[in-house]
Amino acid sequence: MHETPAREKPRRTGRLRLLVSGACAVLLAAAASVFTAGTAHAEADRTLTSNLTGTHNGYFFSYWKDSGNVSMTLGAGGSYSVRMSGINNWVGGKGWKPGSSHTVNYSGSFSPNGNGYLALYGWTTNPLIEYYIVEDFGSYNPSSGTQRLGSVTTDGSTYDIYRTQRVNQPSIIGNATFYQYWSVRQQHRSSGTITTANHFNAWSRLGLTLGTHDYQIMATEGYQSNGSSSITVSEGSGNPGTTTPPTTGPTGNPGGGCTATLSAGQSWGDRYNLDVAVTGSSNWTVTMNVPSPQKISSTWNTSASWDSSGQVMTAKPNGNGNTFGVTIMKNGSTTWPTVSCRAG
Repeated sequence: MHETPAREKPRRTGRLRLLVSGACAVLLAAAASVFTAGTAHAEADRTLTSNLTGTHNGYFFSYWKDSGNVSMTLGAGGSYSVRMSGINNWVGGKGWKPGSSHTVNYSGSFSPNGNGYLALYGWTTNPLIEYYIVEDFGSYNPSSGTQRLGSVTTDGSTYDIYRTQRVNQPSIIGNATFYQYWSVRQQHRSSGTITTANHFNAWSRLGLTLGTHDYQIMATEGYQSNGSSSITVSEGSGNPGTTTPPTTGPTGNPGGGCTATLSAGQSWGDRYNLDVAVTGSSNWTVTMNVPSPQKISSTWNTSASWDSSGQVMTAKPNGNGNTFGVTIMKNGSTTWPTVSCRAG
């Protein structure tokens, strides 16, 4: 096994070498050979307290901190556990190198005391991008003070999409200036399935381009806080672009066959516009649920109707393509609606 001392946001790693033992006894009288081969053995649990990357039990791991006390124990398969105390900034976990748009299963517990994230976390190069699919967070929402670009509904919840920029900050290539892409789950959880392709596709439709994948881990992160986690990650069996259960593509696909993505339009003091882009079918039905006390005011480029509350709308194509818009009265709230899409 090859390991690399971690530096800043570490990126170097090695590959797990399976240990194979064999014995051969040659029976001269019978002029025959017998070969005996051993099998690979699981690595023992291992506890890290300083920066390092490498592989353990077939999974890439990363441990990075700038200060504080963090004990990270690498367990069987894709499991790890973390205890953080008095840290400034730490991030680590198990996953893959390189990352990809595969489906990720994870389960366990996440107990932040202060500011912390549980996220599918990774890097790309050319362009240099740091990305997060945040499943849970502690006392601080990482999107605070950041412009919301859109949303994607997948794996049972809507995720809000953001982009931030880091200037001359630690990265996998040393200090650099780069963008961060975020999908932040509205309904927190510490176990589930992440259909990574749905997030990557939604980002791409909003002009957030990824480069060549470096590493990708199911990460615990803490900032000026304490806490603990115990997580197991594995490769999922779902197909990229779908979710299970129920299937929901980027911003909704419970009936299968199409997806819909929300993006921001104009906004005024009392109302705002949203654009809805449908892909996967030209014959679709989109259902939008607007949170109270907001109400739907009008739509364009679609045939739509909504209930007496003004909060549940059904939209169908009207010959103007697969993109339409809606105006929503704020009534003191700016929480975006959720949408689902089905073909037919």
